[in-house]
Amino acid sequence: MASTVGAKSGKPRYLQIADDLEEQIKTGGLAPAAEVPSEAQLMDRYGVSSGTVRKAIAELRAAGLVDTLHGKGSFVKSRPPVRRKSSDRFRRSHRRAGKAAYIAETEQAGVKPTVRVLSVGPVAAPTEIAQRLSVEVGAKVLARRRLYFSDGTPTEEATSYLPWDVARDIPELFEENPGGGGIYARLEEHGHEFAEYVETVRARLATKQEVAALSLSPGSPVIHLTRDAVTTTGRVVEVCDTIMAADQFVLDYRITATD
Repeated sequence: MASTVGAKSGKPRYLQIADDLEEQIKTGGLAPAAEVPSEAQLMDRYGVSSGTVRKAIAELRAAGLVDTLHGKGSFVKSRPPVRRKSSDRFRRSHRRAGKAAYIAETEQAGVKPTVRVLSVGPVAAPTEIAQRLSVEVGAKVLARRRLYFSDGTPTEEATSYLPWDVARDIPELFEENPGGGGIYARLEEHGHEFAEYVETVRARLATKQEVAALSLSPGSPVIHLTRDAVTTTGRVVEVCDTIMAADQFVLDYRITATD
């Protein structure tokens, strides 16, 4: 028998269904990590076509409530997003405690962080990276590419680019594990004291490569964040180019009021 949920609502039917499923998720009727009823089951329950069901599930994906895995179905998200606080994540106290920014913020969120180093070595600087580092396009820079996980789920992929004249004198930067506090700790130990971090944030749909790397549903949004690490002398000694699963993070910024 078809459900009558939302029968008197002015919303399109797929939004009514999405609202009903969202309510079930929030009240625990559909528990974290639980499988959402199949397309056929939802068609029967709500008396709608497969296209309407797919639109409803797409709404839940866009809201960050479910993941859809090809050939397996849709599943309720198992944890809340990690909150990235710009005013906190790069504190020197974290580095002195031996924790890089990602480790500190994910532990505070109550999830287990892990990092997989994908590659470390010299590359030719891409155009935007070269401009940010104030080097020639194609100049040799050190690239450190990593994949980050929260509770075993890939959540972001990041590549740090460092000027060669800076990196070559810090052997730890060429190691998979640069030591406690990460590369920022090593840079400051070698005299590159940081004054500020400048971030550019964009939102877009994931590419096929990013869908595969981050285990995303096709058409999922990502956050493309590019950060310049600027020293007290005004030099950018690292550019971090990061792709983040948009539903896994909340970006929290503190902005000082000025005249």
